[in-house]
Amino acid sequence: MTDITSPFAAIILAAGKGTRMKSDLHKVLHPIAGRAMLDHLMASVAELGPERTAVVVGAGREQIEKAVGTRAVTCLQEPQLGTGHAVQQAESALAGFSGDVLVLYGDVPFVKAGTMRAMLERLHGPDAPAVVVLGFEPDDPLAYGRVIADDAGAILKMVEYKDADEGERACHLCNSGLLAARAEDLFALLARIGNDNAQGEYYLPDIVNIAIAGGRSCAVIVAESADEVAGINSRAELAGAEARWQAARRLRAMEEGATLIAPDTVFFAHDTVLGRDVTIEPNVFFGPGVQVADKVLIRANSHIEGASLASGVKVGPFARLRPGTVLEEGSFIGNFVEVKNATLHAGAKASHLTYLGDASVGAGANIGAGTITCNYDGYFKYRTTIGERAFIGSNSSLIAPVTIGADAIVAAGSAVTRDVAPGELRMVRAEQLVKDGWADRFHDAMKKKKAAEKKG
Repeated sequence: MTDITSPFAAIILAAGKGTRMKSDLHKVLHPIAGRAMLDHLMASVAELGPERTAVVVGAGREQIEKAVGTRAVTCLQEPQLGTGHAVQQAESALAGFSGDVLVLYGDVPFVKAGTMRAMLERLHGPDAPAVVVLGFEPDDPLAYGRVIADDAGAILKMVEYKDADEGERACHLCNSGLLAARAEDLFALLARIGNDNAQGEYYLPDIVNIAIAGGRSCAVIVAESADEVAGINSRAELAGAEARWQAARRLRAMEEGATLIAPDTVFFAHDTVLGRDVTIEPNVFFGPGVQVADKVLIRANSHIEGASLASGVKVGPFARLRPGTVLEEGSFIGNFVEVKNATLHAGAKASHLTYLGDASVGAGANIGAGTITCNYDGYFKYRTTIGERAFIGSNSSLIAPVTIGADAIVAAGSAVTRDVAPGELRMVRAEQLVKDGWADRFHDAMKKKKAAEKKG
């Protein structure tokens, strides 16, 4: 975390109903790259070390309060009378605070910490602007409100599209809605805005024109790209944001030394960590909490979450690694193997058709096809411990809690319920019954019976 020089507070607006999402889940809690929109934004704010953070809530407040926890104070906006009114609801949460204030939106999740820093720094420029607005320049400005400013970034006028004349509409500098102001200026200006408009609401951008009319200067800085300030209001926009995030992350992965055979088919989580010379084949999905060291091969159609993969590990194809999986150097998980809360130590391998849950597999151990650890009795989970260089034959069931000693062998088809000593062979099979000629007699009898039924 890198603190900025002047103390600041953040107000995040998240009171909207988000009706276009058509969801029981609050809009700002919908995930992108496995992380809620609101959490993306709060993580960026946290990089700068705010003195206070307030989240303005309304519809679905219980969901937001639970998600925020102790990271921020929540302030209720009820009824919801516009963005200016929403910011006013945070005034009590900032009582006694005299620093700078950033006003952000929970559904605009990808504002960079560097951009926020630039807004706050501009607030302390030589002209001491009352308000700093974050503008952006989209390819198509559509019906966004315009920021009319001079070449030095001093705002001359803020104008809504519907109120703009032809010359003002020709301006491509648009208002993102995000701004910074000193606390005393912010709430003093908010007290002066009115609601004489078609919606009868109090609009936050009005404070800029009020400040300018009162002889104060206001300034604009421009976001690096329109994507940084893109709001998300629908499922389609959510999908678009996910696609843009994934595209950027894939590019970064390749720039940092990973090979993606078919980049568009690989999906990362917000916290995926990749080493150098990692190779990822098509259709691989990373959930949250994955760390991949150097020289790892992840083959096609694998799903990985909450797992740690050491150098030289090979996974897949068609493997599933669930939370708590640890694969040490040179271990191997093959096709149709599922691992959960288990560690494979160096050089251990489970090549195919296996479930390893709540287990420790010793270095150099080999797990045969069709092996399962029976770790759950319907109430509790139990662990299986497999020693170094142990060999588990195909189609074996290890019924936990159970320990297989080092260098032990479990014969194929065994159901092991008791510990196996180091170096021991354990074979648990029913005695084979042999009846000479029985099958021939059975077939003859059945054929005769079937023929009789046809005649009847």
